Amino acid sequence: MYNPTASVAKMADPQAIARQFVEFYYSAFDKDRSQLSSLYSGDSMLTFEDSQFQGSNSIIEKLVGLPFQKVVHSITTLDAQPLPNNGISILVTGELMVDDSPLPMRFSQLFNLLPTGSSYYVLNDIFRLNYG
Repeated sequence: MYNPTASVAKMADPQAIARQFVEFYYSAFDKDRSQLSSLYSGDSMLTFEDSQFQGSNSIIEKLVGLPFQKVVHSITTLDAQPLPNNGISILVTGELMVDDSPLPMRFSQLFNLLPTGSSYYVLNDIFRLNYG
């Protein structure tokens, strides 16, 4: 679970929480994707391109099994909006570099975070490479 310094009960600035979450998420993704398991739960869903995965184990299996060893994300934009019940919707765009490829790939990723106790978990995660 992601646990920002701001209390969920107070529903601090969604943009600030989103920035903290995104920094944590992509830092962990770039270093060791298996570290992301605590962000997902049994009801979490990932749509990765055209494939869907439900539950933390299935999601992490997909992320760890991606066909590259090194990845570096560079965030271009980050937008956040509050959801009912203190949730947060986050849209990220950026570029990623994999292995030794000289060309970056553009991507978009949407997260819907829901509070659980004093932290958040990812209910929905939609990832798409942007071609063209």
